[in-house]
Amino acid sequence: MVADARERQEPSTDTQLDHPELDVLPDWPLDTIAVLVTTDPAPHAIPVSWPVRAGDRRILLSLKSDRGSLARLRERPELALLILSGGDVALCARGTGKVIADPLPGADDYVAVELTVDVIDDHRQSAFAVVSGIQRTVLDATELRYLENRVATLKAMAADRN
Repeated sequence: MVADARERQEPSTDTQLDHPELDVLPDWPLDTIAVLVTTDPAPHAIPVSWPVRAGDRRILLSLKSDRGSLARLRERPELALLILSGGDVALCARGTGKVIADPLPGADDYVAVELTVDVIDDHRQSAFAVVSGIQRTVLDATELRYLENRVATLKAMAADRN
């Protein structure tokens, strides 16, 4: 779909500092890779696999126990999660993170992290659509099954709370 000139997003100016926000999180494909940003106070960004939408303003992640991001999250719980995924999902969810299971049941080397979302920045543009997000090729079937099991556990945790 090609937008005509009237539908195109206007260029940002110094007076346009705010961008649109969403009221609720959209759905995204299961195999989405997102970028988690923590601070110490400098920002640190890491890819995270298969974030789980757990409600209109709640996201669950599995995070490896030995990651520096986990230590930063415990010290400074303010987080941002960038999601660019199929279905034209382009957003940054900003809010507060906390560990809700340590260890994650069935995965002793992971914890479950809940992101309670305060703001959902909508980064979609009328001139472009995100057709697919970051794509990966599975090289280790055992690791894929481990990831699938962690995500199934997160989905069950999300369902228990809803």
